[in-house]
Amino acid sequence: MFTLSEIASLNDIQPTYRILKPWWDVFMDYLGLVMLMLAIFAMTMQITKDQVACLPCQDEPEEATAGAMSNSPTQQSTQKAAFSAATGVPLATTFPLVSKDLPDDVAHEIHVTHQHTAVAAEKYINQPGPTGIRTNLDFQQYVFINQICYHVALPWYSKYFPYLALIHTIILMVSSNFWFKYPKTSSKIEHFVSILGRCFESPWTTKALSETACEDSEENKQRLTGTTLAPKQVSLEGKDESSNVSPTTPMLGLKFSADKPIAEVPSSMTILDKKDGEQAKALFEKVRKFRAHVEDSDFIYKLYVAQTVVKTVKFILILSYTSTFLAEINFKHNCEPDIKQLIGYTKFLCTHNMAFMLKKLLVSYMTLILIYGMACLYSLFWVFRRPLKEYSFEKVREESSFSDIPDVKNDFAFLLHMVDQYDQLYSKRFGVFLSEVSENKLREISLNHEWTFEKLRQLVTRNASDQQELHLFMLSGIPNAVFDITDLEVLKLELIPEVRFSAKVSQMTSLVELHLCHCPAKVEQTAFAFLRDSLRCLHVKFTDVAEIPAWVYLLRSLRELNLIGNLSSENNKMIGLESMRDLRHLKTLCLKSNLTKMPTNITELSPHLIKLVVHNDGTKLVVLNSLKKMTNIIDLELHTCELERIPHAIFSLTNLQELDLKSNNIRTIEEIISFQHLKRLTCLKLWHNKIITIPSSIGQIKSLESLHLSHNKLESLPPALFMLPKLRHLDVGHNSITVLPLDVGLLHNLQHLAINSNKLEVLPKSLFRCTKLKVLCLGNNALTVLPETVGQLVQLTQLELRGNCLDRLPAQLGNCRLLRKSGLVVEDHLFDALPVEVKESISRENNTSFTSGL
Repeated sequence: MFTLSEIASLNDIQPTYRILKPWWDVFMDYLGLVMLMLAIFAMTMQITKDQVACLPCQDEPEEATAGAMSNSPTQQSTQKAAFSAATGVPLATTFPLVSKDLPDDVAHEIHVTHQHTAVAAEKYINQPGPTGIRTNLDFQQYVFINQICYHVALPWYSKYFPYLALIHTIILMVSSNFWFKYPKTSSKIEHFVSILGRCFESPWTTKALSETACEDSEENKQRLTGTTLAPKQVSLEGKDESSNVSPTTPMLGLKFSADKPIAEVPSSMTILDKKDGEQAKALFEKVRKFRAHVEDSDFIYKLYVAQTVVKTVKFILILSYTSTFLAEINFKHNCEPDIKQLIGYTKFLCTHNMAFMLKKLLVSYMTLILIYGMACLYSLFWVFRRPLKEYSFEKVREESSFSDIPDVKNDFAFLLHMVDQYDQLYSKRFGVFLSEVSENKLREISLNHEWTFEKLRQLVTRNASDQQELHLFMLSGIPNAVFDITDLEVLKLELIPEVRFSAKVSQMTSLVELHLCHCPAKVEQTAFAFLRDSLRCLHVKFTDVAEIPAWVYLLRSLRELNLIGNLSSENNKMIGLESMRDLRHLKTLCLKSNLTKMPTNITELSPHLIKLVVHNDGTKLVVLNSLKKMTNIIDLELHTCELERIPHAIFSLTNLQELDLKSNNIRTIEEIISFQHLKRLTCLKLWHNKIITIPSSIGQIKSLESLHLSHNKLESLPPALFMLPKLRHLDVGHNSITVLPLDVGLLHNLQHLAINSNKLEVLPKSLFRCTKLKVLCLGNNALTVLPETVGQLVQLTQLELRGNCLDRLPAQLGNCRLLRKSGLVVEDHLFDALPVEVKESISRENNTSFTSGL
């Protein structure tokens, strides 16, 4: 026997799931409980009180079907015996004589007593008997007949209705909550309910909606009063005549549109506990992952539809077959068991004492089932009357400032539709965590709370150019306190997903250089006006060309632009001729990419561009014809472009002063004779190539002052190399040179000589005639002796000797008055072997002579 509490536990769904149960499901659950109680009540009544009473209804046999009972002698004898048993006095038709031995008075008394008893007996025996049919059956036979007729005459539905009602009710209750228990749906539903509850209770949800209400009230106030709280922003589409910039100028396939400033909210609204902020950030991430996990399928929707269809079919089945059995539940039933040989009767009339109660309970059960079925039909109507696999936050977008809340689909949409049946406020609060604007606001608040002015000020350093520099790495955005560092000159932003320059950037009057490394940046109109007029140097590192902020090409005061990323030929098509026309003051353009040809639109910069740098990351640069038009170029770098010869287009650059062809595949430089037409060429860098020999035509470049040929395959140096009268810097390190020619002494202006990592064994004494030498790199050779004439290099400040076979250092090193220990790169034991006075002279501080001079 089940208790009510045990049966009710079948419907014990977690209370948190109530938000996914619309009113009809809740109503059906209560109907299920009522039907469950009705079934249990019917079962209890049937088990305790259900029985059948039967009587024979035939005229046979004869001895059993005689007429009314009569007072026959036999019956009288039977009645006398019964009377005697009842009174305890033995009676007979004629009373026995009194014993003769008794006295006369005693005998007379006994005789009188017997006469009175006999009269009473006669009255009892001769009284009229009861009317009716005498069955002549005993009690055990009636019990037997009742049991037989209970199973034979009574309809099966009268006996099993409570059990069927219980089974049907359990099936309906299981069907109602099956989608909460099925493994493929329960995990998603549990996760959804958990996230939804946290989103509803999150302090950030309340603050975000409060800020929305605050912004709405401010907008209404402005609309009513006609005043604005924030300074009016001038649109680029407006009348900025001084810029002459069209906002629709296409640049890299994009159109520029300045973002509107974000309305300032009261400071009280921006205060958020750090723990709450971290929880809100985690919620944004959970919602994003849950959406990606659930939105790609509609299994929950299909399962809910299936279980609703099952309940509807079940309702129709129950109602159809139950209605046919309603008329069979009666109080009277005829029973004809085949037991005449045992009882002597073939027909019986039976009464069912529970018929009336069961009929009422069955009518009640059918009524409940009918109501249950109507609710099922309504749920089917609701499921199919509109697409539940699409959910729009249009109303939420209209009521809040989060206009970017996306519409969702499939199971995610269906779950939100179900939640709306409980309370639409849940979806509204949940939508806050689908908005990127909301997430950005949260990040901004948390960021500003963590990165204060004092903390940022400690990160400001001095770079190699003695500029104040701040480097921010992997933050969620730019802290507002950055804009309060007014003396900052260089700002580096790296891997920051949301960079927004507000109007406060105009406070940074010293800012001249900006680095954006994988940082999509947006600017407000006022901020753009400031950057356009103040910024001088910009570095942009990107993965795809579309990541380059469009406003970059409108910075008319820009002097240097560095683009680092994928600029292949396909992406080059996106670079229109108009993209760089507004960079009128651009002097330096650096492209670190994978170009196969030089972009033709760069020639638009030729009138004012003086330096062009192309670092091609190993991609072969084939087409260089556009270089011919850039006649004003002074400095040209073509690194890692897989060049095999010196490009002929370079010989047209008559104003070229410095050429750097580092890390290519150049094997021969016979074309170097054409450099004699470049009268202003002073620096030639052919390092990190595969050059084997240097042609004697190198001597024709009379203007050359610096020559870099390190990391090649040179084995010798031609005499013509030392006929360059202006040569001050010569670097032939990391080659296979075995002999340094005596003609090296002709380079009277030589100040820097690097011949380290070669195969030199002897240094010519003529080398030390180059008395202007300041840097001499001789390390990693095969030198055994350092000539004493090294003391003639009085201007020497750096001497590298480590990695040779030297036994000692000459004491004449003391004559190199400017040489210090930090500039002397040699093994420690060689330095320790120097005379004490030489070591003391070399070990003096760098500023000793300078101080004495003062």
